Amino acid sequence: MKKLLFTVLALFAINNFGFAKDELPKTTDPAAQAKADQQLKLQNKEIVKLVVEEIGKKLPQKVDDYTQFVSIKSEGLRLISTFEIDTAPKSDEAVIKNDKPRMEKFIKQGICQSSKRFLQSDINITYVYANALTKKELFRFAMTKDDCTNYWN
Repeated sequence: MKKLLFTVLALFAINNFGFAKDELPKTTDPAAQAKADQQLKLQNKEIVKLVVEEIGKKLPQKVDDYTQFVSIKSEGLRLISTFEIDTAPKSDEAVIKNDKPRMEKFIKQGICQSSKRFLQSDINITYVYANALTKKELFRFAMTKDDCTNYWN
């Protein structure tokens, strides 16, 4: 479900807004390149803002029997998605100790595959997992394009 959501999200952004990195040519003039990089950053911030608005309209959304996608926000060029987990009857400590390691590889690989265009455009992705009852953060996975090179090769 998460993979599908971010694939739809990526396609939406690509088709409707494009990624600024694809539109700006590289130059050998440092001043012109700095200006182009700044323009790229501004355009990507606008894409992030629009993605948050569109996805936010559809939340909360059930992911599986234990997980619900409850919010999305941005901090600069980082998309932060929050998921709440029904951890009962497990304690938070047990979930952190046992479930986080089990989920980590799967979640990171899914982010790298489904959000490749975002990451390649310097839009970073963070998944936050919290206890559905207490709202206490249990763990998070923050990904940049550098974290995904092994998955893309």
